Amino acid sequence: MVKSDDERFLRRAIKLAWKGMGRVSPNPMVGAVIVNNGKIISEGYHAQYGDHHAEIVAIKNAKSDITGATMYVTLEPCSHYGKTPPCTHAIIQAQIQRVVIGCIDPDPLVNMKGFNALKKHGIEVQIGPLEAECQELIAGFTRHRQFGIPLTTIKFAQSLDGRIATATGHSRWISSQTSLKFAHELRRQHDAVMVGIGTVLADDPQLNLRHVTGVNPMRIVIDSKLRIPLSSRLLTASDISKTILVTTASAPASKIEQIRNNGVQIIIAEQNGAHQIDIVALWKKLGSRGITTLLVEGGAELITSILKNRLADRVVVFVAPIIIGSGVPAIKNLSILQIGNSIKISETEWHRSDRDMIVKGSLIYPEQEP
Repeated sequence: MVKSDDERFLRRAIKLAWKGMGRVSPNPMVGAVIVNNGKIISEGYHAQYGDHHAEIVAIKNAKSDITGATMYVTLEPCSHYGKTPPCTHAIIQAQIQRVVIGCIDPDPLVNMKGFNALKKHGIEVQIGPLEAECQELIAGFTRHRQFGIPLTTIKFAQSLDGRIATATGHSRWISSQTSLKFAHELRRQHDAVMVGIGTVLADDPQLNLRHVTGVNPMRIVIDSKLRIPLSSRLLTASDISKTILVTTASAPASKIEQIRNNGVQIIIAEQNGAHQIDIVALWKKLGSRGITTLLVEGGAELITSILKNRLADRVVVFVAPIIIGSGVPAIKNLSILQIGNSIKISETEWHRSDRDMIVKGSLIYPEQEP
């Protein structure tokens, strides 16, 4: 089989894998395609956390004999018992002859073990031609497995002169309707979306999906003094159990109990020396809850704190062609005194969104530079 065929079939597996978005975390999204004589005879993807993995689904979906076939799978098959039996056993028993893997699993329980188990049984195994694309599929899973915290993206809309609101706090709408739809697509791609209490008090957001279809992310509010109004839309949502309030022991105990009894999840966060929420410890708590990808939508205080603590991995900025002048800055003081110590953006992408410009990329902090 020529290399172009490997790329074509693996690309199909990637497309299938994305169908698991919002449903499989903290597992990774995975797709699988089984090919015989140059034709797809079966395919599958990991559709729900706790359900069969993509490889098993593809094998079960086969309507014809798959002996001697090639399997294309976006992630190295597991070789250990978890919620489901090892995928390598099923592949071996199905007598599949060749397996093309998109990328190696970063989980220490799997890492190269599945690869070696298949080779040990005489199956031809190779890493496919779309490794970068397959690694992007599991970026949050990788971050979570390596550090126990979610892959974090900060997102905000600003004017050309770097303001996210006027001096009175008015911010609707800085970006265009086209950009708003893209922002909701970002929500769809993450396990959870986070804002600070200032954003809740100013905008009373819903933090759900309205301009795209998909699974609503978890909604997290940082509210150290529990100032959130009980009438807030986040506390009256139909899926209220997907709302998480992060507060401290100094918040009113009676209000904590009342909100918790209504079905909202409460995290009592640790505090640092300045009696503020220890955001690094919080990220570990979020990771322990299985949150692998997190979108932070503001406000400025929260985004600044996340950048100071080097917790953001990616940034998406919507730049509107307007000038506000005196107003709320997108990011506050980071104590950067020299340009050489600034936070760099790598893998930068720029594109138009109606009248706006969207800038996105990965963040590189000074000590991480090569």
